[in-house]
Amino acid sequence: MQKSIFILLILSFVSCKKDTGNKQHITSSLIVAQSNSLVNPKGKTIRTRFNTPEGFIRLQPAKDSFQEYLQNFNLKPHGAKVHLYNRDLKYRQDVHDAVLNISVGNRDLQQCADATMRLRAEYLYKEKLFDDIHFNFTNGFKAAYGKWRQGKRIKVTGNKVTWYVGGQKGDSRKSFQKYLTMVFSYAGTLSLEKEMQKITLQELQIGDVFIQGGSPGHAVIVVDMAKNKEGEVIFLLAQSYMPAQEIHVLKNFNNRQISPWYSAKNLSVLDTPEWRFTKNNLRRFP
Repeated sequence: MQKSIFILLILSFVSCKKDTGNKQHITSSLIVAQSNSLVNPKGKTIRTRFNTPEGFIRLQPAKDSFQEYLQNFNLKPHGAKVHLYNRDLKYRQDVHDAVLNISVGNRDLQQCADATMRLRAEYLYKEKLFDDIHFNFTNGFKAAYGKWRQGKRIKVTGNKVTWYVGGQKGDSRKSFQKYLTMVFSYAGTLSLEKEMQKITLQELQIGDVFIQGGSPGHAVIVVDMAKNKEGEVIFLLAQSYMPAQEIHVLKNFNNRQISPWYSAKNLSVLDTPEWRFTKNNLRRFP
């Protein structure tokens, strides 16, 4: 559906609910302390920071896969606080167990869906899979990094979005960052939900996303998984939020024995500290 670009931009800014300290659907009585035995303060990556609960074995992704990239993502030192894009502190500092070591930028752009796109794009950029980097704007326009590398740029005029030749060819980090800024400005939960492939909980993999498109909407990404001999699957989640803020690994307020892990067993509703999803909100990058 065609909409004005002005409206699209507004929608991209409100794709996540404001960080006011109020949670959606979740009462404060559910906030509990985590089991410290599952956190290794000396661990520097997601894989090494978080131990698995007794009986669970961490999944071993294929080498150089998106799943391995996320599982081994570098973290800031244990105890790091979550900062907003303007360096202020996030209103709530009780929802996270770790902060990913990746910039949030200095504009209010890298919010929830943008954070999942950032991680996906950074992996593909690292692997030089440039033609696989593409995201849709809310009006359906396909912003392909392959064209951007050719020196083409995106022009927005009212409802119309077009490519034009106006930049340097190449894949420098500076140019790539400008591409992401354009994507974050005009894409959000509405567009990403439509673009991604719907999957079932039984198909869950590291890198999959729970997403609700809307204004507000929200998205969280699966960054690690483990499994026990009975076949029960547990997973870790990471998010950004609104205003744009550093990406962080979420605690599980509903099960202190396995926090920050979440269990997929009999999962119909996924309650995270700041949002409620259902199993039908599960998607995968194309």
